[in-house]
Amino acid sequence: MKLLHRPDLFGWSRFDEKRNIDFCSVAWVRPGGNVLIDPLPMSEHDRAHLQALGGATLIIVTNSDHTRGAQDLGATLGATLCAPRAERGSFPIPCECWLGDGDEPVPGLRVLEMHGSKTPGELALVLEGTTLITGDLVRAHMGGRLNLLPDTKLRDRAQAVESVKRIVDGYPEIDTVLVGDGWPIFHDGARALAALCAV
Repeated sequence: MKLLHRPDLFGWSRFDEKRNIDFCSVAWVRPGGNVLIDPLPMSEHDRAHLQALGGATLIIVTNSDHTRGAQDLGATLGATLCAPRAERGSFPIPCECWLGDGDEPVPGLRVLEMHGSKTPGELALVLEGTTLITGDLVRAHMGGRLNLLPDTKLRDRAQAVESVKRIVDGYPEIDTVLVGDGWPIFHDGARALAALCAV
């Protein structure tokens, strides 16, 4: 796994040839149990690295299109799987925990529901007020700026933009945006998010 912008955050990725972007996953190393977000299947190297960092006790999947390697890793690590509450009746893998707006599955990690995306109640996560971790709705196909899912995949563009605006208004200290699809934004994340609302 690669070290990200903080000593307690790591990431790994896989290039998707169809979309010409990376699919990305995040590991937060913390006392009391590490957290994985939208985990892709891991190489033996990355599995060994994760085990050396203490494994993981919690896996959060932001939406039903990001199940990726979550079920396998959950079984291997003995981790609790969490998914969007709005997809509880249709989620494709079994989960023990269902998250919605305002939840805090571990201290310092706040859950937000994103509306208007291709799946209901997609989760975004704010880590300690300064790092936003997104699933599908907010992504980055070009380095240095963010974009939304294409309009053809959105259920409601106005709701999607309003969801991003809510993050901008509620979390002005966001500096970093770690996306599930594409390039991360390591500085001026709030400004990059605000630019999405102006389009």
